[in-house]
Amino acid sequence: MNRLSHWITAISLLLALESSATPATALRIQKSWDLAIETWSAEAKNATTPEARAKVIAKRPNATTFARQMWETIGPSLKQDWTLEPAAWFLVAARGQITEDAKGSRTPTFSVETEAIRKSIESYHLKSPKLIPMCMALASLGDPRSLSILEKIESGHPDKKTQGVAALGAALILKTLGDNADLARKRLTYLRKAIIESSDVQLSNTTVAKLAENELYVISFLDKGRIAPDLSGVDSAGRPLKLSDQQGKVVILLFWGNTIPEAERVVQITADMTKKFQGKAIVILGVNHDPLDQLRALESEGTVTWKNFSDPENKLAAEFRVSSLPTVFVLDGQRKIHYVGTQGTFAELTAEALLSEVKP
Repeated sequence: MNRLSHWITAISLLLALESSATPATALRIQKSWDLAIETWSAEAKNATTPEARAKVIAKRPNATTFARQMWETIGPSLKQDWTLEPAAWFLVAARGQITEDAKGSRTPTFSVETEAIRKSIESYHLKSPKLIPMCMALASLGDPRSLSILEKIESGHPDKKTQGVAALGAALILKTLGDNADLARKRLTYLRKAIIESSDVQLSNTTVAKLAENELYVISFLDKGRIAPDLSGVDSAGRPLKLSDQQGKVVILLFWGNTIPEAERVVQITADMTKKFQGKAIVILGVNHDPLDQLRALESEGTVTWKNFSDPENKLAAEFRVSSLPTVFVLDGQRKIHYVGTQGTFAELTAEALLSEVKP
């Protein structure tokens, strides 16, 4: 009997150690990713030749690998409260990860895992005190399926600050659903609640108040149908460049950088559009956040064939409240905004539709 007791005690201790080590494992994965991306970014900034840049870009840390490690750590334990913060990290790391099959079909790599996290929140965690990072992670996905979860947290969570952050997240998702008057009113209601309840809540390197103020600015000046601000800066040669110089032309305004995860695809799509619209009243204008010498090198070697604002400090991106790259605005000849979103088919179709309205 004593021997059996010893075995039970030993097994209990092992299980306790394993349990206590799991949150530590999740934290280790996050820190490993942060260190890997920080080291890689420093190398990318120091790469001065096309060959060196190509080597550094090829070595970019693989977010998919780290996300898989995180999922192995948290996936079996989603009922437990401690998984909420690493699950929020997972959603952000997994965002935008795409798997392409042999036929060229592209699907989200972690769609099943993302849905499992959503279901676990609805089933077990709607009133958890650890939901603030998760609210913003759900919002960052821009997925309408997350809206109902955020609205349940906004209306039913016992903590007012958490309610306010959920309201901000809901407003961010509503922005992706359209621009009709009802949606705009709902966005404004949620933004007001975010400011009232959670203005001082710190989110990474910003606050709820700052993000809400940015969204209010977007509603006033950068939503579809508004006249875009007139960007003013310099190109890669230091020559003055203004958005209003393109008056009368359709403008595809691309905020991008050569070190973002999908840079190669961005360059290819943009180069293809440049060829397609050559000689037409459509201008592709980049706002590039790479160091100036890297932008010059990309242009001189022929990788980048479109004109760019040089914006290494992201000052121009801040004027357009761009928080993620790539982001595309499609403007008509009077700088009226007709599309805001990701690069791809919808942006291109919008530009082509506007081209038919341009007077010779």
